[in-house]
Amino acid sequence: MGRENQTWVSEFILLGLSSNWQTEVLLFILFLAMYLVTVLGNFLIVLLIRLDSSLHTPMYFFLSVLSLVDICYTNSTVPQMLIHFLSARKSIPFHSCVFQLFISLALGGSEFFLLGAMAYDRYVAVCHPLHYTVIMHGGLCLGLAEGCLVAGITNSLMQTVIIFQLPLCRNVINHFACEMLAVLRQTCADIFFNRVMVAISGFVVIMLPCFLVLFSYGRITAAVVRIRSTRGRHKAFRTCTSHLTVVSLCFGTTIFTYMRPAAGSSAEQEKMVALFYAVVTPMLNPLIYSLRNKEIMSAIQRVLGKFSEER
Repeated sequence: MGRENQTWVSEFILLGLSSNWQTEVLLFILFLAMYLVTVLGNFLIVLLIRLDSSLHTPMYFFLSVLSLVDICYTNSTVPQMLIHFLSARKSIPFHSCVFQLFISLALGGSEFFLLGAMAYDRYVAVCHPLHYTVIMHGGLCLGLAEGCLVAGITNSLMQTVIIFQLPLCRNVINHFACEMLAVLRQTCADIFFNRVMVAISGFVVIMLPCFLVLFSYGRITAAVVRIRSTRGRHKAFRTCTSHLTVVSLCFGTTIFTYMRPAAGSSAEQEKMVALFYAVVTPMLNPLIYSLRNKEIMSAIQRVLGKFSEER
């Protein structure tokens, strides 16, 4: 396509979730409440891990990083969505759209790698308990966390550059944010190469950490089966259930969106699934880790006890 037939797009119009005013007001109230729970819940997890010395372990270090990523990820899309619920014109400037896509891809990819690192941590804790502190030392934990962030940013930068080099002929996006597949639908060029890159990226960012999780939990299951004590088996499984629940939520929804054939997906399905992993999952993560974790609940009681004693 020649340059003369390409259209310069200065802004995008986001169709959002509804065009009915009353529905949008109700959605605003609902998602505002979910947003506040997400930010407050994840912030409290980070603060609790910082304040309670008994939680200064690799497992909770990775959990605090995951909570920080969830806070940033939620802030990359939800505040704009809330504003658009009450706006007559739901527009986003071109450069803001580029930045939003880059940030959401970077943080989303980093989260998958973090979940893989957390699975490896659980594998070492259950299968090599005597060498756990030696293997999962501070330098390794910090290096794994940094590596997860760098890998997510690198993948996002590559995808963002490739996508926005394409000619854009439309500026109406059937989504509540500048999501990768939704932006690709605005191009007026052959996107076969981009589809291939999305598949490769999905394999590296989603499937490789997923394989690491499956391998880790396969080894964990084999180790737990060999434990003779019922109490020991229960304790080993209890250390993994919260992480496994979060993994199932994150990987399940994303694999459904990005690892299916293009013909099997629709804009409405992708929008609903994206809403789940952009809004619902970050809200559920701190609830899952706190309500199903005795150490977190005990730490909450200790911190509250300290504050009450100081008063």
